[in-house]
Amino acid sequence: QVQLVESGGGLVQPGESLRLSCAASGMIFAIYTMAWYRQAPGKQRELVAAASPGGSTNYSASVTGRFTISRDNAKNTVYLQMNSLNPEDTAIYYCTARHPLGTGAWGQGTQVTVSS
Repeated sequence: QVQLVESGGGLVQPGESLRLSCAASGMIFAIYTMAWYRQAPGKQRELVAAASPGGSTNYSASVTGRFTISRDNAKNTVYLQMNSLNPEDTAIYYCTARHPLGTGAWGQGTQVTVSS
């Protein structure tokens, strides 16, 4: 079955950077749309960034210019480079995969905390 395992979360200070990784297995990685979502306490789940099989990307307005999603199909891994982090970025970040036929999967999440 499809498995997604996030890593790279942690505690950082405002202005610092962090890179999240999501290792995928049990799927033909290259044909899936990969995305990062996040959910902060008391707030709705939010799509952060997505990367299509063809390599196109899109971002939420709140992270545009600061975050970059990328994928390495040879490694079955998707990344989220997060720069200029601020406390509003504090959330659990989830990796997702969506097959073109509609099936999908979620990772377990990794905590990102931005605090001084």
